[in-house]
Amino acid sequence: MSRDLEPKFDHLWKEYTGVFMAMDDLTLARWMAQTLGQFAGRVWRLSHPLLLTYELAARAAHDRQIWLKGMGIVPTDYIPAECCRAPLFPVLSRDVAEVGLVCKHCGEACVHPEDLPVEMKSSLIEWAEKYEKVHAVAHWEEDGIKLPHNYDRQLEKAAIKAEKYLLENGDKLALDLLDYYPAVAWEDQDECLSVRPEDLCVK
Repeated sequence: MSRDLEPKFDHLWKEYTGVFMAMDDLTLARWMAQTLGQFAGRVWRLSHPLLLTYELAARAAHDRQIWLKGMGIVPTDYIPAECCRAPLFPVLSRDVAEVGLVCKHCGEACVHPEDLPVEMKSSLIEWAEKYEKVHAVAHWEEDGIKLPHNYDRQLEKAAIKAEKYLLENGDKLALDLLDYYPAVAWEDQDECLSVRPEDLCVK
């Protein structure tokens, strides 16, 4: 899942990607394949430094169609994603009920809602619907809802609930998805509610 950065940070993002753009196709493919091997068998926070670095490489690889060219040896258990043919590495986000699981390589849906694992579909959708009600508090004003006098308190309570739900996302749902995918990333922040990765302490 690609991060939507503010324009002022976009030039930095492009600068950071430069190290991967400078690699030839084969070197880039080998680096990514080796890193995918390190990802296998675990769930990963979207904010993890290695995952952020991999996202930079994924952008460069997608622009240059590295996976379509068949460069590198894909680690065992990874299958091609239908969206871009890169190894399937899904991201579990709060949009799972509407979008499904998102491809870490191209940012598109790689597992649509109707294709979610049957055994987990209801729990994933139920989680997303609960989270959406909490997240919506941050957008009451723009949604035309009159803000109550204690709105700051309501926002704080929503942030606390969001932390709980996001931890459930990483602790339970993402882990269960490992039964179906070799590696899974999960969303560990909510900028609208000012929930940061460091606010979530996974036991």
